[in-house]
Amino acid sequence: MATRIALKFLRDCSVYRKIKSNNISRHSFCTGASTAATPPPPISKKVPQFSKTGRLFTGAVLSLLIGGGAYASTVDEATFCDWLFSATKLVNPFFAFLDPEIAHRLAVSAAARGWVPIEKRPDPQILGLQVWGRRFSNPIGLSAGFDKNAEAVEGLLGLGFGFVEVGSVTPVPQEGNPKPRIFRLPKEGAIINRCGFNSEGIVAVAKRLGAQHGKRKMETSSSSSSTEDENVHGGKAGPGILGVNLGKNKTSEDAAADYVQGVHTLSQYADYLVINISSPNTPGLRQLQGRKQLKDLVKKIQAARDEMQWGEEGPPPLLVKIAPDLSKQDLEDIAAVAQALRVDGLIISNTTIQRPDSVSKDPTAEETGGLSGKPLFDLSTNILKDMYNLTKGRIPLIGCGGISSGEDAYKKIRAGATLVQLYTAFAYGGPALIPQIKAELAECLERDGYKSIYEAVGADCR
Repeated sequence: MATRIALKFLRDCSVYRKIKSNNISRHSFCTGASTAATPPPPISKKVPQFSKTGRLFTGAVLSLLIGGGAYASTVDEATFCDWLFSATKLVNPFFAFLDPEIAHRLAVSAAARGWVPIEKRPDPQILGLQVWGRRFSNPIGLSAGFDKNAEAVEGLLGLGFGFVEVGSVTPVPQEGNPKPRIFRLPKEGAIINRCGFNSEGIVAVAKRLGAQHGKRKMETSSSSSSTEDENVHGGKAGPGILGVNLGKNKTSEDAAADYVQGVHTLSQYADYLVINISSPNTPGLRQLQGRKQLKDLVKKIQAARDEMQWGEEGPPPLLVKIAPDLSKQDLEDIAAVAQALRVDGLIISNTTIQRPDSVSKDPTAEETGGLSGKPLFDLSTNILKDMYNLTKGRIPLIGCGGISSGEDAYKKIRAGATLVQLYTAFAYGGPALIPQIKAELAECLERDGYKSIYEAVGADCR
């Protein structure tokens, strides 16, 4: 396949050169009279530096494609899949030379166009689990913020994530905060962002998810004849679990109305829904985490979801995503509301406005916004453990914040997480990080004598 792609690329280049040549000849013919009087300017023989770089990059990509095609013809599918993921390590460093937001856009476009490897190898059996009646082939998910507008769901799930969460999605399209708004701290493995819910809006996202929905349902039907052990993906929306993260517009004065609108429009395509009330980049949003505000908000959203017509599977689970910058009283209030209203799950946590010692000396740390990545790990894990204890392990928790290895994911699970999510480490490490984390997590479980994820959940809280 790689060889065919390379040959097509070469043919496209040849066609482009012919068209360009014909255009030059046609232009010269049409303007022959004028050029006789005024000779054309001499063509510079100097090749721009960008062209040289472009040719080197193109040559490298073609070499990878052709070499990969030749390699694929001599090995089995699993080995070739391993080679493809490893090969992304050669391309990923180029993104570090680009503006963070441009690099992000290119990564989303690549996944949307299928220019990323597809995981063909089965996940380790020890990683499979069932949550909310949905089967996950592994507990490693991609958090909201990467694919904000549901452009690349299929490509991202194909990378081997157990689940992918899109959004945050706002009812009305909005640009978000002024650029620049994403800042790298590479030495610390961190990112600061103040995007402010930049979104194309629920109508655009609904169209994309609706187009994918039919295909995903067909894939589910075609796999329904598999045994339960083999059919580890499942889920209402098809193979792979899809979450939709809902946000509110900056100018909206009625937060509940914004979330309800998202529920009415997008819940039919989601395996679970998330109420995001913890972004530090939307004024007043985090105030919704107070006991009374949260209780009123969740009640209205649950009512809107439950009044819709659902099949045998029932409505999608409703989760709340909270901040790591909460007091003990705040955590107690959230835990009380979550248990009283039977919230289906909590995501712990969003980015932090704090600047831990590990990043405080970096000049970039002075930028306003939410900090994510490795420096957030300890803070978010401690909050996770507190919430597990407060809810007595009765509510499924998703651990998010600073995960960059299988050992990190394992620590989150032992702290109380049933599922985990990453984003920043994926932005730095690329696709090759996903199979690495899954393999390391399986090793951690087996090392400590666990036979499943369930046995390890909350082990450090007992």
